[in-house]
Amino acid sequence: MAFQKSRRIGKSSKEKGLENMQLQRLLSYARKAVDEYSMIQEGDHIAVGISGGKDSLTLLYALHGLKRFYPQKFQLSAITVDLGFEDFDLTPIQDLCRKMEVPYKIVRSDIYNILFNVRKESNPCSLCAKMRKGALNQSIKEMGCNKVAYAHHKDDIIETMLLSLIFEGRFHSFSPRTYLDRMDLTVIRPLMYVDEMDVIGFKNKYDLPVVKSKCPVDGYTKRQYAKELLKQLNTEHPGVRERMFHAILTGNISGWPERSLRVPRGKNCPDIC
Repeated sequence: MAFQKSRRIGKSSKEKGLENMQLQRLLSYARKAVDEYSMIQEGDHIAVGISGGKDSLTLLYALHGLKRFYPQKFQLSAITVDLGFEDFDLTPIQDLCRKMEVPYKIVRSDIYNILFNVRKESNPCSLCAKMRKGALNQSIKEMGCNKVAYAHHKDDIIETMLLSLIFEGRFHSFSPRTYLDRMDLTVIRPLMYVDEMDVIGFKNKYDLPVVKSKCPVDGYTKRQYAKELLKQLNTEHPGVRERMFHAILTGNISGWPERSLRVPRGKNCPDIC
């Protein structure tokens, strides 16, 4: 299936050209991450974890586009863990996956009720993440997938480093590729080179069907604090964001795979690679 440029009508040729550039930019960054950290091998079956937000939908578009020309052929599926919030309607995402011809599975859970009604957690994020990932990974294995793609972008990686420094006293962040031996499952992060502003731009250009989070603590977390801190630091010291990311890439962080900087351009790779 070809990409839908937008669900809106009446686009000018200039606007359509800008959308194509936005898509090419996204695919270029995703290809760079996949190549440099050997994220995809021949025959992989990759599940995209869909939360309903802009990041995961952008990741779905990126891997769907990459699948068309990447030399190593792979299968693509999508999956969402429904936490049990009321009025969390995933129909727009079901429709998008149907149009993309990407198999989509919704895993129903009672996580919201357990966290907020049974346990009455005041700081539920850590436990929620563990419960969600447990349900997600188990269902992914049942789907026959050997890899799961998370939608963490460049800003997420920098913010995680800040949180680790401030609250743990160590220099650490998400790894581009992680093997979970207990699940025999590999986690990959193809959006690691994509700026959050580019994700926002892509969402707007392609009118992505974002399903807004119903979480009552959304926007009041340590991660939100790190996001605002990073913005402030980069305003006061222009370029510090990129310097932090460079430090992460070159910092020999424990658990990070070796980075390959010289990747030959294959005959199936378009000019954007």
